[in-house]
Amino acid sequence: MSFAKAGELLELATLAVARRSGVSLAEIEEQFGVVERTAQRMIQALGRAFPDLEPVIGHDGRKRWRLPPAAIRDLMTLLPEEIAALDLAVGMLGQAGSAIEGLALARLREKILALVPRAKAARLETDQEALLEAQGLVARPGPRPRIDPQIAEAITEAIKACRCLDIAYRTQDGSLSERRIAPYGVLLGLRRYVVAKLAGDPAAPLRQFLANRIERATLCSESFTRDPEFSIRKFASRAFGVFQDEAEFGEVVWRFAPEAAERAREFEFHPDQSLETAPDGSLLVRFEAAGHLEMCWHLYAWGDKVEVLAPPRLRELVGGHCRYDFPALP
Repeated sequence: MSFAKAGELLELATLAVARRSGVSLAEIEEQFGVVERTAQRMIQALGRAFPDLEPVIGHDGRKRWRLPPAAIRDLMTLLPEEIAALDLAVGMLGQAGSAIEGLALARLREKILALVPRAKAARLETDQEALLEAQGLVARPGPRPRIDPQIAEAITEAIKACRCLDIAYRTQDGSLSERRIAPYGVLLGLRRYVVAKLAGDPAAPLRQFLANRIERATLCSESFTRDPEFSIRKFASRAFGVFQDEAEFGEVVWRFAPEAAERAREFEFHPDQSLETAPDGSLLVRFEAAGHLEMCWHLYAWGDKVEVLAPPRLRELVGGHCRYDFPALP
């Protein structure tokens, strides 16, 4: 067996341990970029190398395979690149205003290193620091919202426990409004929004509250029942950025000039986008989403190299603001 194949086999064994319900053929195909027949051969090889491999039937009725942790404990090792990636993620969360999540990830990092023998951990951290320095890996500086850690913690606890939250919210006109909300989730981006319903009205539409405008948050004893049909991922996918207005949701079509088409192809503007190359070499990007203001912020960076074809309201918003003298594209 080649070193590459041995490495893949160990990676597969790690997946079979890490996923408590086991790993399926479809997941192996996706993880390793192989076809089903190859995935079957990989499972067979894993069974020969690890006799403790156990076939199980998952909740979806599909066959899966799992390994007990002891099967690979002595084979596991940490790489400096992995520790460096954790440090980078901690820094990026802090820069994004996600201090609570960054602190949780930092604690996880320490727990992982606590399981490594002291001498090896010291070498790992030395190599990791050198890697960060050599590759220039650092969390991006820049503007970010400032959020009180105690408020962020109260929001997190309310979401986990399905408990209502009493907040003092600074509205757009500067006045302070007292509200009781049932928080469903948090959307992260240039700004952080709390997705919630007003407490006591489960039929009410979901609303979004800017986290940095919450000046006080108190966890209530009152609980709420989360809508079982709600998915934070599906909700987020309806927006271009973070904020969304249901009235704005609809088809969006942008045309990038031929000289900007290749650069635009490097971007995923929306997970459900479709791309079309026009006869003149320009690029048409289509998707469905809301959030015209955040679209405007992004489109401005493209200067006069992008044209809004739809919707009309967005076209009006960007009209007259397309600069021709930007020296570079995003």
